[in-house]
Amino acid sequence: MALEIERKFLVINDKWQDNILSEAILKQGYIANQPNATVRVRITGDSACLNLKSATKGITRSEFEYPIPLEDAEQILARLAEQPFIDKTRYKVRWGGHVWDLDLFAGENSGLIMAEVELSSEDEPFELPPWAGEEVSGDPRYYNASLVKHPYSQW
Repeated sequence: MALEIERKFLVINDKWQDNILSEAILKQGYIANQPNATVRVRITGDSACLNLKSATKGITRSEFEYPIPLEDAEQILARLAEQPFIDKTRYKVRWGGHVWDLDLFAGENSGLIMAEVELSSEDEPFELPPWAGEEVSGDPRYYNASLVKHPYSQW
């Protein structure tokens, strides 16, 4: 079973820009968005994937991800996914021995900037960057699946 262990933080300044490794535009939509599991399709550039995640317990959840044809992903998003989509620019940022995902949200979630770090265990130590503010790992409002139903712009 694949596990995702991650911690999420709000971003409080732009000092992360000094350590960018890569940048990608992401568009994702949810096909199933239930309390116990989500199913989403994500398009990143010219590739796409189908992703299944269990409910989060602490900072850990089961995650399964499979590549799918780009044309299929586009049709699934157009015909089956909840609206609004999650649109964001994802930056890979190196800090303290880890590569962080830093997401600048657009559309209905514009103004929200979050950083997350994936860990190999819940107690793995990591260095908190100077651009990381409040931890929101346990706050369901910040889950992408929640941002579809309750966009940041409506808080």
